[in-house]
Amino acid sequence: MTQDLKQEIHQKKPFKSLYQEAQLNIVRTSNMLGDSFEQMLKPYGITGTQYNVLRILRGAGPEGLCRNEVRARLLNRMPDATRLLDRMEEGGLVTRARSGEDRRLVTTRITKKGMHLVDSLDQVVDKKHRQQLGHLNEQQLRTLIKLLTQIRNPD
Repeated sequence: MTQDLKQEIHQKKPFKSLYQEAQLNIVRTSNMLGDSFEQMLKPYGITGTQYNVLRILRGAGPEGLCRNEVRARLLNRMPDATRLLDRMEEGGLVTRARSGEDRRLVTTRITKKGMHLVDSLDQVVDKKHRQQLGHLNEQQLRTLIKLLTQIRNPD
């Protein structure tokens, strides 16, 4: 039998409102999906945010991106993108180089090691997504995407 959120978190009293119940369901689901994704990445020695950076830089191509552009594209807010990129550079996953024209501009690029890692994770990640969401049919997935988009963009 499927448990609702109230049962999952062993809450005895009703939620204060339908809005609260919806909000808490989103948070609980996000955490559950995120925790499972992080556990899947652990054996590869990276976090979900690092995977996201590698995915972003792979998409950027050989031109790479500046730190602020990487940070703007991240799924999770990252106030200290410099430290994140420092760790990834130490791990050989990315390189950073100052522009010859504007020394303030530092371009981050994915390395061969980083590209190999993110490419090797494509099937693993796809399998995880299907494991997490495969019980929903295509129409349900499209509805979910539409509803989540409306929540993020209420206007």
